[in-house]
Amino acid sequence: QVQLVESGGGLVQPGGSLRLSCAASGGIFRLYTANWYRQAPGKQRELVAGITGVGSTNYLDSVKGRFTISRDNAKRTVFLQMNSLKPEDTAVYYCNLSGATISSWGQGTQVTVSS
Repeated sequence: QVQLVESGGGLVQPGGSLRLSCAASGGIFRLYTANWYRQAPGKQRELVAGITGVGSTNYLDSVKGRFTISRDNAKRTVFLQMNSLKPEDTAVYYCNLSGATISSWGQGTQVTVSS
């Protein structure tokens, strides 16, 4: 069973930066695709960015050029570097690991972009 713990959320002004981290325990981390999702109040959860075990990435169009997903397989951690943050990026951000037999979620971390 894979357990995920996110950190790094908080309050930031528009134009600012945050770095989210997601530490995994259990399972074979390097085999899983790691994803960051977000859910804003009253909206559906959406996929923000994903990275495969070998480092291929994909991004939501609205975050391309501003967010960067990365992973450290040795430390079993996935990151989301968020730059040039906008108020519309405000949401609870969730880490997800997915594989052939698993789909595990973290507890979520709040990101608020406001002046």
